[in-house]
Amino acid sequence: MTEAAKAPTLAKFASPVDRFHLELEPLKEAGVKLAGIYCVFAPVELVRAAGAVSVGLCGKKQGPIPDAERVLPANLCPLIKSSYGYAATGTCPYFNATDFILAETTCDGKKKMFELMDRIKPVHMMRLPTDKSPEAQALWLAEMRRLAAFLAQHTGKAVTDEALRREIALQNRIRRALLDVAAFMSEARPPISSLDLMGICESRTFVLDQEAYLNDLLALGRELEELRAKGSSPYKAGAPRILVTGTPVGRGSEKVLRLLEDAGAVVVVLENCTGLKGVVGLVDENAEPMEALAKRYLDTPCSCMSPNTGRFTLIDDLTRQYRPTGVVDLVWQACHTYSVESFDLGRHVTDDLGLPFLKIETDYTESDVEQLRTRIEAFLELQAL
Repeated sequence: MTEAAKAPTLAKFASPVDRFHLELEPLKEAGVKLAGIYCVFAPVELVRAAGAVSVGLCGKKQGPIPDAERVLPANLCPLIKSSYGYAATGTCPYFNATDFILAETTCDGKKKMFELMDRIKPVHMMRLPTDKSPEAQALWLAEMRRLAAFLAQHTGKAVTDEALRREIALQNRIRRALLDVAAFMSEARPPISSLDLMGICESRTFVLDQEAYLNDLLALGRELEELRAKGSSPYKAGAPRILVTGTPVGRGSEKVLRLLEDAGAVVVVLENCTGLKGVVGLVDENAEPMEALAKRYLDTPCSCMSPNTGRFTLIDDLTRQYRPTGVVDLVWQACHTYSVESFDLGRHVTDDLGLPFLKIETDYTESDVEQLRTRIEAFLELQAL
């Protein structure tokens, strides 16, 4: 990477904890309930339509995992252990501020972990179907309505179609603005770094004032346009372009992204949940709002779906837009659904897309950094041949 000018608005996405505390106090004084969420399947539009607000919860750092392993097995996904560790130790400011947790059955490990978390704070479990059939759609719609009833019970405010439509429109605008910012990575020399973009996407769940977040995204887009016009970029010309797919990453668990960039590559797109997977696809604003919301969220191409053809379609679309020269599949250790799915994904990437493919299975620790560095550098050297 090279030195380059940065957009001033980037600073607003750099310290989500500080921003959270500033935005939280007036809401708490007004009696607004705070829902904690862990997954992109949680419908923030529904939460906000019920008069509550949502916040993403900690689960991407190694620190609390030893405490979690006093209860949870060591051979469990680090994301699950980190999430529980933060809750059990009271070291996540977001978790401490919540009134209740919205959970989901995306995997067996999380499902059982949430049983333990329910002893710390009230948990509402959303029972997610594992396919997108008409029967599954009906089940998920029923879960949305059950969630609406739960929220009304805790906030004293029933969800109306008018409120739901208003929140759907706002979140659609945020998705469009995020996609516009991410689209700058499709440039030959992007005006923003992939690590900065990761922080912007991740901040979306930690910001309580969603209108302010949208305005910051729009301002950032204008600044990036100016940087692009000046030819400013943190990357050298001809750098390998990598699409990263797989499990979520974020502040504290971004070691693979850093190793790729240290080796001279540019991560042009993050397909995973903390990247574009949770952003692509709008809610139909002309349909019945609850049904449209259920359809959009069930379309999320997560590996918990069987079959998960949507992930392959999304990677095809992102490949056309961002023109990667290679694909890295990041899988957290003991994440069985993503690990099993990696075989078919690798075959699709190499045979159908004609791109080199690298599966990396790791955890949150730094113990394998040098081994990963060697593998990543070799992977990038093959692309240069």
